[in-house]
Amino acid sequence: RRSVFNEEEKYKLIPLRYPRYQLSEWKTAKVQPNYHIQVNRMYYSVPYEYVQSQVDVKITPDLIEVYFKEMRIASHKVLRGDIGQYSTNPNHMPDNHRKYLEHTPDQVRDWAKEIGQNTEKFVDYILDNNTQKKALMILSSLKNLTKYYSNYLIEEGCETLMTISRVPTLSVLKTILKRMKNSRKSKEKGTLNETKTDNDYGFVRGANYFGGIKNEK
Repeated sequence: RRSVFNEEEKYKLIPLRYPRYQLSEWKTAKVQPNYHIQVNRMYYSVPYEYVQSQVDVKITPDLIEVYFKEMRIASHKVLRGDIGQYSTNPNHMPDNHRKYLEHTPDQVRDWAKEIGQNTEKFVDYILDNNTQKKALMILSSLKNLTKYYSNYLIEEGCETLMTISRVPTLSVLKTILKRMKNSRKSKEKGTLNETKTDNDYGFVRGANYFGGIKNEK
C-alpha cells in the first residue's frame, strides 16, 4: 500500500492552508443618533434601529465587526487615512435618509432632461451656483412641484424664468407657475362662460366672427 501511495498519490497532495491568525481588540461603543459608532476617530454605521444602544466592537487590522448581545449586526473594512471618515452601509439607513442619498446631481439632471431643455438649463444653473448640499435641497423642492403642475407647465415656466431673469431662483419660478396656472384657469372659465352665453341666445359664432369680419353692414 505504501508503495502504491508513494507512486500514484503522494505527488497529488498539497500542503494544508492554515488560516492567518489576526490579533483582535475589543471595545464597547454607543450608537450615535446618526446610527454610527466611533472607532479610532473613524465612523462606522450600524442598522438605525440600534441608535443609543451599547454595542461590542471587535477590531482587527482589516475588519471592524459590531455585535449587539453577541449577535453580529454590522461589519466594515477598516478605514485608513484622514481622520473623521465615514463608512456607511445604505441598508443601515432609514428610508428617508436612503432616498436623500439617492438624490444625486446626475439623477436630478436625468430627471430634468426628461422634462425639457429649459428645465435642464435651470437645474444646471442651480448646481453650478450653489454648494452641492444646498443645490440638492433646492432641486428636491423643484421636483416636488410635479405634484401641483404638469411637466409641460414646468418646462414652460422654466423657459420664461431663464428668459427674464439673470439670477433665476425657485421662488421666482413658483410665482411664474402660479400666475400661468391662474391665467389658464381664467381663460378656461371665460371660454365656458362665453359658450354658455352663446347657447343661451341660440347661436354659435362662426369662423367669420373670429376672423374679424363684421356681420353687420
